[in-house]
This record gives sequence, structure tokens and C-alpha cells, in this order.
Amino acid sequence: MAVFNLKARPAQPAPDDAARRRRGLACALALLLVLGLLAGLASGSDGFSPGALFEDLAGGQAALIVGEIRLPRTVGAALVGALLGLGGALAQGLFRNPLADPYLLGSSAGAGLSVVAVLAAASVGGASVSMATVAWLERVGMVVAAFVGALGGAALTLSLARGALHTTRLLLGGVVVSVLLGAGTDLLTVISPEALRGRQAFILGSTSFLSLSSLPVLGLGLALLLAIALRRARALDALTLGEDSAASLGLDLARVRLVMVAVMSLGTALAVSQAGLVAFVGLVAPHLVRRHAPGAHRWMLAASAAMGAVLLLLADVIARAAIAPEELPVGVVTAVLGGLYLFALLRRRGLS
Repeated sequence: MAVFNLKARPAQPAPDDAARRRRGLACALALLLVLGLLAGLASGSDGFSPGALFEDLAGGQAALIVGEIRLPRTVGAALVGALLGLGGALAQGLFRNPLADPYLLGSSAGAGLSVVAVLAAASVGGASVSMATVAWLERVGMVVAAFVGALGGAALTLSLARGALHTTRLLLGGVVVSVLLGAGTDLLTVISPEALRGRQAFILGSTSFLSLSSLPVLGLGLALLLAIALRRARALDALTLGEDSAASLGLDLARVRLVMVAVMSLGTALAVSQAGLVAFVGLVAPHLVRRHAPGAHRWMLAASAAMGAVLLLLADVIARAAIAPEELPVGVVTAVLGGLYLFALLRRRGLS
């Protein structure tokens, strides 16, 4: 399969220089992660305001405002971003294509169809959805539907591609499944217009869906999936040599791809079910790591997860502060930032 590079491959740095760059990026990510968490806690209805945070901490509503609203949203945004960054690194390593992202195998289309189906079912017969039903759907129904739908979309792609042996079949299967499930989603919204608003909120992505109950699920899921991915990182390193070379080293390509696809699909489903379709984080995070401190896939997977957490924390702060007291959908912010980054990268390389 051909690899499409956004830029000419730079000269490989000396081992000492490469290790120094990775240490520097690791320290920078750790610092940015801490600052992002603090900035998220300081972002409320008045936008970004550290002074207001100290007032809230000193007030009688600190446990409610900070502990039950801002803290889950901020930490949850970091965990969702980490899952998307990990999924993006897996997708780009697995398909050896820097344009791959976690939604490549139809998981986003499957999640969107499931969410719209739940919303449409709640308003059968044209009856409006009650506030109690909406609250239940946001807390339980949409989360479960999005998770199952994302996994279902990926499973349908695997079935269409007849397993995970051929990357080209997987890519084409993902495109076909995304188109078909997207068409089904559009048809449901035509039949049940009441589901359109809920679909729009889900597609644009939002960290306002996150709650205290989301954190254990996201945290345990990230820890487990990251551990599995890191154990298989050397297989991704072997794949960079080409499929024939990897097979000659004794690598079971079908099994490795199946495990990686499963990890990517589970991580994406978990992130999508909790925050909706947040765009570009899974695509841009591995790019930034590869650009500033490239390395083996064990480093790329961990660093991309950290980069994804930082990016989504930044986008969440911007989404809450840009038009306070109103909020922008965080997916819109990530799409703008990610699109501008790729636009600038393409333009700079195109002119050089």
C-alpha cells in the first residue's frame, strides 16, 4: 500500500539528539497537561478566570462547582483526548498512512446511526421527547448506543473486508460502511426530524456530556488499551519495513492487525460514547509528535496519547471561554485548530 507523506522525510537525527528531543517533548507534554488541567478548572460560565476559581474554592459551593462539574469535565476531556490520540497513532502505524485517523473503519458512522436511532425511537408517532427522557438519553441511552454503534461499524468493516489481513480491503470497507451508515442516519433524521437536534449535538462533540461516572470507565479503558498497544508496539515497528519483511520475521500479520483494530475500535468507541464525534485530535496528535520528536512506536503511542489529552484540554478551554457565558461545541474548535494546522503545514511544504 502506498504511503502518502505530507512532507519530505527529514534526515534522521543522531541517537543522542533523538533521545534528547523525546525527553524534551515528554517534559513539555507533562507541563502542558498540568497547565491544561488547571486552566480547565479555572474555566466556568464567565470564561477563563483563575480569580473566579479561587473564589469558588473558598465558597460554600466548591464541592458542587469544582468537584462535580468542572473536575469531571476537565479530567474527562484529557482522557477522551488521550484515547483519540492513541487511536490515531495506531491507525497511522497500522495502515502506514499519516492521513489515517481513529474514525477510519466506520466507527463514527456507526455511532451516529445508533444515537439517531435511539432519539428517533423516543419520539415515535411524532410525540415530542420529554425532558426526563432527554436527560435519560444523554446519561445512559446515547452513551450505550454510541458505544455499541461504534463497535458495530468497525465489526461490519471487518466482516466486509473478510478479516484484517489486507489493509486495502479494510480501508475500502471502512469507506463503504461509513457511506452506508451515514445514509441510514440521514434517512432516520428525515423520518424523525425530532432526532436532528440530538444528532447535531453528538456530531459536533461536547465535553459537557462528561460526569463523575464517566471517569472510572475512561480511565480504566485508557490504561488497559494503552497497555495492550504498548505490548504490540514492536509489531508496528516491523510493519514499517513492509508486509513481506514483517512476515519474514515471523509476524502473524492477520492476528496483529486484528488486535490493533480491536484496540483502536474499543478506544474510539469509548471516546465517542462519552464526548461525541470530536474531530481532528486523532489525526493531528501523532503528526505533532512525529514532527517534533519521532521515535519507535512504543514512544509514538504513549506520546500521541499525551498529545491528544493536551489538545483536547486546550480546545475545551477555548470552547468554554471564547463566547462565554455561551459555549462552542468542542468538536468545532478542534476542527478549526486541526484544519488550520494541516493547512499551514501543506502550504509551507508546498512553497518550500
